[in-house]
Amino acid sequence: MRKDIHPPYGPVVFRDKSAGFAFLTGSTATSDKTVEWEDGRTYPVIDVEVSSASHPFYTGTAKVLDTAGRVERFERRYGAR
Repeated sequence: MRKDIHPPYGPVVFRDKSAGFAFLTGSTATSDKTVEWEDGRTYPVIDVEVSSASHPFYTGTAKVLDTAGRVERFERRYGAR
């Protein structure tokens, strides 16, 4: 890697306020806000709107579309012409 062209990489806390969920990971993202983590250190924090704790796909609350019913309704309506 060439020197002095990449953004600094370091620990960052991503926090989903709607779900009360946060996780610490490495990232090049930065923030002026900080939070004290469980280990007693202070890290930059980035608030996100959706995470695995609040997304319907991961929480199991996703709605499944009835595609079979739609196909049957289409065939009834237009038939095999």
